[in-house]
Amino acid sequence: MDDTGSFTRSTRERILDAALNIFSSKGFHDTKLDEIVAEAHASKGSIYFHFPNKEKLFIALVDQFADVIERRAQDAIQGEAQGMRRVRAALEAVLETFAKYRRPAKLLLVQAVGLGTVFERKRMEVTDRFALLIKTYLDEAVAAGDIAPVNTHIVAHAWMGAIYSVVIQWVYTGEPSKDEIMDALLPLLLQSVGYSI
Repeated sequence: MDDTGSFTRSTRERILDAALNIFSSKGFHDTKLDEIVAEAHASKGSIYFHFPNKEKLFIALVDQFADVIERRAQDAIQGEAQGMRRVRAALEAVLETFAKYRRPAKLLLVQAVGLGTVFERKRMEVTDRFALLIKTYLDEAVAAGDIAPVNTHIVAHAWMGAIYSVVIQWVYTGEPSKDEIMDALLPLLLQSVGYSI
């Protein structure tokens, strides 16, 4: 390992990639750490070094996916003027990310359901994180005069519920298509705050 810790990072990344593959195909409960060890070409000790147990490994995957979604949303708004253009760009980026990363989305949105208090707390944390992001952009849109004042906290959570419901159906069934979701859901959300596209 060099001074930058690159060996440690690459081992951790291999473990996360392997965990994603195994969890996605077998589910959380049926996944054995030995399977992740074999897939990652790592030792059991290295897994325990990075992740004390299977639950922590699963939660790290959830955090990793949430980071990707947030980064893509923030990248999408760069260069957009404050206001509803940012809201729209962020929503599009979130939906595009779910479409591109369907397996981690399924892991986060489907397999984490019913896994207990720790996982539910993590899902709530992620939901709150994205609702806060949406609220921030909605607050900017109100300040810019793009939309009338609304309770942006409630609107952001309502939007998260709508996005979650549609994406869950898509992750399970593949329907409706990403384009159908964009064409129907995006205008619905924007019109709910009096903004027409």
